[in-house]
Amino acid sequence: MKKSLWCLAIGMILCSSSLLAQDHWPTTDWHVAAPDDVGLDAAVLSAFDADISRRQYGYVDSMLVVRHGKLAYERYYTHDYNRVYQKEATTPGPLVVRHPTGPYNYFNAWWHPYLKKGNLHSIQSVTKSVVAAIVGIAVGRGDFPDLDTPVLTFFDTDTIANVDDSKRRMTIRHLLTMTTGLEWNEDYPYSDPRNSFAIMALDPNWVKFTLDQPMALEPGEAFQYNSGATLILGDVFTKATGMDLEEYAVRHLFTPLGIDNFFWKRTPFGLTDAQEGLFLTSRDMAKIAYLFLRKGKWQEKSIVPSTWIDTSVSPLVSASEDGTWEYGYKWWLIHYQYRGEQRVAFAGLGFGGQHLIVIPELDMVLVFTGWNIRSKGPRLTSTEAIKRVLEAVIAPT
Repeated sequence: MKKSLWCLAIGMILCSSSLLAQDHWPTTDWHVAAPDDVGLDAAVLSAFDADISRRQYGYVDSMLVVRHGKLAYERYYTHDYNRVYQKEATTPGPLVVRHPTGPYNYFNAWWHPYLKKGNLHSIQSVTKSVVAAIVGIAVGRGDFPDLDTPVLTFFDTDTIANVDDSKRRMTIRHLLTMTTGLEWNEDYPYSDPRNSFAIMALDPNWVKFTLDQPMALEPGEAFQYNSGATLILGDVFTKATGMDLEEYAVRHLFTPLGIDNFFWKRTPFGLTDAQEGLFLTSRDMAKIAYLFLRKGKWQEKSIVPSTWIDTSVSPLVSASEDGTWEYGYKWWLIHYQYRGEQRVAFAGLGFGGQHLIVIPELDMVLVFTGWNIRSKGPRLTSTEAIKRVLEAVIAPT
């Protein structure tokens, strides 16, 4: 589908879905409804719940289904992560970064997946999708520069390695779409020391490490997943707005949505960790997705510009060779089958099993969290999650 047609279609879908939602806004908390009240088969959802409980999908921590603005299904699953990852937590490796008692030991159950055994869950790279929303707010408020501004405008090029004309052409837009052209390979498992993220994690200054990489392609030429690109974006945000990314988020995103319980890790250099550092409750994750479902409006007030929402969830770049995965502004577009037709959902996805999924045509938000961080083992994919939940949708008569 051409981009213009996609934008028109997604705009119509999001607009119509907002009309279906109830007037209740979950600023204080979600309105809870029985599955049958929002057109979902409770027995089908319970069967999915049972498979999760049997660990058919490894370690899933939560499952939430929101439809028509109501929380229709909510389950949490308890795992003894101290026991599950006891050996890995004390074994040096790419996922045990710096001191093993610190926040970058991903097997350390004091920090992951729940923060200090509370109800705040690491959302990992769903953080990137949240950061894109914050950038959109700043653009709408006139606090952020044009997206075609060269990235190096914000840095002293005398301190950056491998600067050439190609790197000078890298823009903020390329950071948003993961098309920087920088040499980077995050396709290896995160437990593999060849993974560019694993190498970066050992450096104290993650932004400089990423910017120092040589150029492998012309900016905009191709998608290459690069967590460091979002760290650069976070640094640019602070430099451009004069405000800490986290503080800006609190003022203009979290407070309007009623999100007052969160934690945001810092990089070793002290910056807000824009690529994976945010911890939220599952219910508050759903608020972020619901904001996007409602085209950036909350209690009839525009939080994120609707034009930014439309672009963020448009297929700006292909993210897979077969075209089944596409990417916007740090949101994934997922093609799936429903009742014999090809459909598209959009999602924020994170390491370990974090899924923040919006299905506009069915006025639905799905949240799954988990902690499947070994390179092998069963796990829940976003396509499987969509398939299982949509089996519960009751066809209109």
